[in-house]
This record gives sequence, C-alpha cells and structure tokens, in this order.
Amino acid sequence: MTRTAVRYTAAKIAELGKDNIPSELLSGHGLVYSSPATLAYNSPGAEGFGVKRAGLSVPESVMLIVSPGCCGRNTSIVSSMPQYKDRFFYLMMDETDLVTGRHLKRIPDAVCEVVSHLEKKGNKPRVVMICITCVDALLGTDMERVCSACERALNDETRVRPCYMYALTREGRRPPMVHVRQTLYSLLEPMEKDPRSVNIIGNFAPLEDGELQKMLFAAGVKHIRQISTCSTYEEFLKMASANFNIVTNPEVRAAAHDMSQRLGIPYIELTRVHDVKRTALQYRSFANAAGMEFDFSAEEAEAEKAVISLKEAYPGLTFNIGECLNADPFELALSLARYGFGVDEIYGTLAPEKFKYVSKLAELSPDTKIYCNMDPTMLYYDVSDSKAHISLGKDAAFYCPEIPNIAWNSDIQPFGFQGITKLMNEINKTMKEARA
Repeated sequence: MTRTAVRYTAAKIAELGKDNIPSELLSGHGLVYSSPATLAYNSPGAEGFGVKRAGLSVPESVMLIVSPGCCGRNTSIVSSMPQYKDRFFYLMMDETDLVTGRHLKRIPDAVCEVVSHLEKKGNKPRVVMICITCVDALLGTDMERVCSACERALNDETRVRPCYMYALTREGRRPPMVHVRQTLYSLLEPMEKDPRSVNIIGNFAPLEDGELQKMLFAAGVKHIRQISTCSTYEEFLKMASANFNIVTNPEVRAAAHDMSQRLGIPYIELTRVHDVKRTALQYRSFANAAGMEFDFSAEEAEAEKAVISLKEAYPGLTFNIGECLNADPFELALSLARYGFGVDEIYGTLAPEKFKYVSKLAELSPDTKIYCNMDPTMLYYDVSDSKAHISLGKDAAFYCPEIPNIAWNSDIQPFGFQGITKLMNEINKTMKEARA
C-alpha cells in the first residue's frame, strides 16, 4: 500500500461540488490526526484562545474547572500566564464521579469556597465560569440548572455561567467556541441605548487599532467597545448600550442574534478578507447600511502599494498556507491568486461554507493542492513535492521546515486594509531576510 497524504486539487473539488466534498477534507468524518500542527485546533486547553481563555474574557471573572485530572492538566499552559494568576480553580472528579455524577452535588459548595477565598483576599469575582468536559456531556448534565443552584448557594450578585469544553460537540449546531461566545454576552442586561456607542464582537483579543476605528470615530461614534478592552465588569456591562454590533467572526453570529432579540442591538457583519478591492467594497456596503460616510482612500492606496511592491520584488512568488493563522486559509489563497501569486498547497479543514473560495480558486489556480490537517494520512506528508517559496501559518511551518515562514498568529487581530498592508510588508521583509 502506498503511504501518501490524501490531497485533492482545487479543480477536482470544484468539479465534485459543494455537496460532495471528499470526507478526508472534512472534520468529524473519521479518525483525527493530532499532529503538532493541530494541537491548538483540537485541544480546547491548548495555547491560543481555546474555551478556557475565552471563558475568562469577561473582566473580574474566574473559572472553576470540573474534570478528571487528565483534562485539567492541560490548563497549566494557560494558568502560567501572568494575567490568569488566581483565576483558575479545580474540582477534581474521581472514578465514582465518572460513573454516578456524584460531583454535581459538590459544585455549589466548591463555587462558594472559591468566592469566599477570593473575597478574603479582596478580589471577589463578579462572574464564576464553570468549565466542564466531555464527561458531563456523556452524563447529560444540565449545567444551567447546576449554575442556578450555585447562584442560590451564593445568595449575592455573583453570576455563575457554564463553559463547555466538549470536543464531542465540535461538529454540532453549537460548537464550544460558538457556545462560549453566547455565554459571555448572555451576562449583559438591557440598558438605555447610546446612539454614539458601537461594539466590535467576534474575537477574544482586540482588533488592531486601525482604519475601522478611525472611520467610526470620524463618523461620530464616541465609544467603541470590545470585550478584550474592557478593564472592569461595569465597563463590560456598558456593551449593552451599543447602538449596533459589528461582527468580525462568524462564530459570534449566534451571540449577535441573541443580543439583537434580547437587548435590541442590531448587527452588521464584516468579514476579514485580503483582497483590496473586496475590502473597499465591504466598507462601502457597511457605510451605506450604517448611514455613515467613510473616507478610506489613503489606507486603500497604502494596501495596493504594499501588494505591488511585493509583486515587483518577487514575481512568481508561491505560497503554502496553513490554517493556524489570523486568516481563513482558503480566502487568503484566493486573494493571493487574484494578485497573481502562486498557491501550491493549503493545509486546512474544508467546511462546506468555504467551498465558495475553492470554486473561485479553481479558476485561477486549478492545480493548488488541498490537504486536511486532521486527516491521519498527514503522517505521510512529503514536502519534497512542494514548489512553494514561503509558508504562512504556524502549522505550515511544521510541514515546510526548509522554507521561510510567517506564523501570522498573534492574539491581536489584524483587519482590513491595515491587515493586508502588514501581511504584504511582512512577507516582503521575510523574503529579503531569507535571501540575504
């Protein structure tokens, strides 16, 4: 039997169609290969904003992790960060708990103990997030009921909310990262609207301070709030006064819909794209929908200049693109192909909603090879077949160790023209250093 990593060309996937994407490229259709490239993707406790870090995005919150020891240990990476000191607590489950669910009766007492301990230290939390694992998913635990019991036991204003670290639900209607966003924003209560207040929601780290904020301020907005920039719980609660929400990540769409229904805050979606023309079109559509006027001509020109500069310096530059980066790998591949660059390989999970990018990519670069990071055959991936000059993404560095790499995965999120400009300049700089 030939041992090779399964791959399909963009042309072949386009030919098969959206409803016939090969199972090897989809998540949840077989065994999962947890290579070093996919640890951050698979493990909710790994580095990056997994469920645990995300659950502590609200200021003045702490987390009680209810789990067997094996599930709790991977939190050590996160809890070692200075900003998470004294914010993680544990209620360990033994074998009897796993079978009988006995631990559920101990959760309210554990929450009270955590709150009392912190109150004595002068750091009483405003929110306690209870993080549970696949064990309770299998037990069918009603965490809403458990959290209500905890609030009754506390008998004060401290809020208690569930945080699901359920890898089993990754393919479901409410995956963990969708649910945690809904949980966080469920803490907001109805508030009088401020017509000059806007929220940017979607990511757990702030967007870079760039043209989007500049345009909003120029249009008369006085307050732009993001959960990551709120320093106190009271400041976080003011997000309920927003005139509208700007959604920058599709995983927060469900939360935005909840806020629209419950708090009367409408929302507008802005997608991170790396095509200058489509970024401009999106901003114009946004301005029309919001009834505002934006002038982004200088930022647009700067982004175009950065693209042209890279093309002139490195004509024929070809990329391999992973998914552990601040971009959608399929959208990024399409944008680079539109600029005239080559895209040799993509390492990513091809969900049906990404098919639109691949179908268009097939017209420009039909031979682009697409692999699934999570497919077990990636054990046999052979980089010698690649023609790329540079790779993008932390996982791509793992697969392509012999060529320059840009991780492009910082917590602070690039966006819009500014993001395009920075990426093009970073590629230019990295290539110069590699050839020096």
